[in-house]
Amino acid sequence: MPKATPQCTKCLKTAPESGLETLQRCSKCKTTHYCSRECQPNDWKAHKKICCKKQSNHNNSTYSAPRLNDLDLHVRNPFTRLDEGTYLHDRPERDVYKLLIDAFRMRLEDEKKYENRNTPRSIYSGALSSIVPFRRFLDLAATRPRLLPAWWTAEKRAECEAFGESGAWNDLRRRVSMEQMREHYGDSGAHVQLRLLAEFVYGLGLTGKDGTATRKQMRQMEEDGGPADSPPVGVRVVEMDVSSLFNTGRW
Repeated sequence: MPKATPQCTKCLKTAPESGLETLQRCSKCKTTHYCSRECQPNDWKAHKKICCKKQSNHNNSTYSAPRLNDLDLHVRNPFTRLDEGTYLHDRPERDVYKLLIDAFRMRLEDEKKYENRNTPRSIYSGALSSIVPFRRFLDLAATRPRLLPAWWTAEKRAECEAFGESGAWNDLRRRVSMEQMREHYGDSGAHVQLRLLAEFVYGLGLTGKDGTATRKQMRQMEEDGGPADSPPVGVRVVEMDVSSLFNTGRW
């Protein structure tokens, strides 16, 4: 008997019907299929009742509180913090520098890849370093209420800029891909946090999209006891072909 074709649990579409090569699975229970970042949060209230039970029966269940490698301190509920504008609070100085630099680097890479735009005076337009546009990024960050921690001063900003050209992995003189970002931080959802942080700074997402709804969906899932620190596969742009999400208007 032929194996049944997987369908999205919410809309019942198969991968071809959704324009995907394969459907994605819930990152917690690993058994429930979804086609998009709309379907999984819409199904969460029903799915959460059985998700934990399924997870306990899965030999390769994921950790419930993923920690981002290369950071000194783990901070829980990142999407709640992003939604409240306090994502950078309660972190060591060096961690804040890394997150700001990598959010900016991820944004430049995304603009090149998905908008075919080379940020002026950056490494994408021939400069040796992206320090000049990064300074503008920090200027904008300083205008966002409560975004930067209380200890942020002109001196700390100078330290952050210097760190971006210090030769660390978080280097404004080097390009970085989504895959490299995920591998470096050891979490397949790390790049989503960084993308949303950059959007909070710029006030606008890629291709003019607004990520407010995404942040609030992720926050709700954290509050409901879902995958607390990393968004589920159906919601985050992780193993999916990101370009297909842009082409269909799904981010």
